[in-house]
Amino acid sequence: MKRFRFLDNILLENEDLLILNKPSGLSSLTEREEELDSVLSFAKSIDPHFQLCHRLDKDTTGCLIIAKRPEVYRHISIQFERRQVEKKYHALVQGVYSLQDQLIDLPLSTTRSNRSQVNTLKGKESKTIVSSIEHFDHYTLIEARPITGRLHQIRAHLASMQMPIVQDIDYGGASLLLSSLKKNYSLSKGGEERPLIQRMALHAHSISFKGLDGKKIKGAAAYPKDFAVLLKQLRKYDQSRIL
Repeated sequence: MKRFRFLDNILLENEDLLILNKPSGLSSLTEREEELDSVLSFAKSIDPHFQLCHRLDKDTTGCLIIAKRPEVYRHISIQFERRQVEKKYHALVQGVYSLQDQLIDLPLSTTRSNRSQVNTLKGKESKTIVSSIEHFDHYTLIEARPITGRLHQIRAHLASMQMPIVQDIDYGGASLLLSSLKKNYSLSKGGEERPLIQRMALHAHSISFKGLDGKKIKGAAAYPKDFAVLLKQLRKYDQSRIL
């Protein structure tokens, strides 16, 4: 990953908080000794009072809220606990689906390998609302709105519905190769074809909540380059249909 430029990735900022556009390949928190950098470490290098209000998986891009003061952190944390924060993720999944506010209500538990799985006996309540945005001949761009906030919830829920996220290897997602879409595709001699996207195709597109003054705050992050290029190739070679 290129050197992260924290200030260049701020989507919205006021005296209480900021919303950051997190890149792929950067952990939200420093969880392993070999990881020197994280969003939190960059944030605290600017101001030691900064706190992350939630987290995104390392390869997930998009909106991440950072509180500047403890009282702001508490205010937003309460909204997360009460399920009052609206999060919208965009993901490219395998298969063609026409969905409109479909509720996935499947309890999840965490395995010893730190993954989530459906567990109807011991799992915790987990709910995600899913809608189609655009579909292609073999794939669908979907919007996922998690109501609860379990580990890898969107990834596990989509996989359980037989529509894993592209390149999400841990949850059954396969690589997407241009050769599978483009007729008469040819690779240069001695070359090795790379997937159109080299990390899971999941993006935290927008987030909304209330500030200390009770007014609604919303942040939105445009698709990163790899996600945008992926969709461009699909629209060119896999027949896009806007729903």
